[in-house]
Amino acid sequence: MKKIALVAAVAAFAAPAFAQSSVTLWGRINTSVESQSQDGGDRKVVVQNNSSRLGFKGTEDLGGGLKAQFLLEHGLNSDDGKATKTNFWNREAAVQLSGNFGTVKLGRWTNGSYFATADYISMHNHDTGTSSDALYAFGTGWTEANKVGYFTPTYAGFSAEITAHAGEGADERAFDLSANYDMGPLHLGAGYTKQGSGIQYAVRGLYELGAFTFGGYWQVEDTGVGSNAKRNVGRVSAMYTLGASEFHVNVGGTESGGTAGFGGHGAKQYTVGYNYNLSKRTKVYGFYTAIDANDTKKGDFDSFAVGVRHNF
Repeated sequence: MKKIALVAAVAAFAAPAFAQSSVTLWGRINTSVESQSQDGGDRKVVVQNNSSRLGFKGTEDLGGGLKAQFLLEHGLNSDDGKATKTNFWNREAAVQLSGNFGTVKLGRWTNGSYFATADYISMHNHDTGTSSDALYAFGTGWTEANKVGYFTPTYAGFSAEITAHAGEGADERAFDLSANYDMGPLHLGAGYTKQGSGIQYAVRGLYELGAFTFGGYWQVEDTGVGSNAKRNVGRVSAMYTLGASEFHVNVGGTESGGTAGFGGHGAKQYTVGYNYNLSKRTKVYGFYTAIDANDTKKGDFDSFAVGVRHNF
């Protein structure tokens, strides 16, 4: 009887605190069937994963406007069920404290400079799969792990993120800065990354005009190494919505140099797509995307695709 009474007392004491906590399971399964050609070779049919993921996030209300939160996100291949990388929580693994002061975050997550620029204008398939931006400079300072970050509150449409990566003796320390402005139909963003002698910086704009949305970004990458260390990258995109339908087009280009491949020739990329939203969480889509490596076929790629994306 004493043991039962003790358990009941502990449960009664813990219940109010537990009621202030919540854990959410969420994710996305995004899979397409595609006819692909690489380097001008024969076509093949592929079942393609498009950045499918599984995540957990939890929040505890500590009172006085202060919250403790955790975020865990696992990338998986929806075509064969395998993990996308060796690390299980390969997309995000972080803990943070949030309040009126903003948010302080520790762990692993994707750089804010990417979300503020290239990802923001990739409206067709959320910059995933074969139609994702193949030209954006991920190489310079692209460190996702071992980070400390500060996120400002949003004020009059402005918000910012400041992140430092600890090299831990394995690589050089890195810094990533990003800023966003979202007010009415106008959406602006900028990002800057530095690691050692390498830097990248980019600006982005997006404007909503009735059923039309227009966006674009411009990025400069400079690895600081060699005679061909610098390159410029640009992309423009547009979307037209009609009921549940979305019509998409985007065009990008890059110079040779930096961390880009394409045989040192630079490249262009074109994508046209159509989405039909069956609900707020589920859509079917089709697209054609092509990467054209300048003056060579090495690096050329194109794909015709149809797919289904479901968020949960």
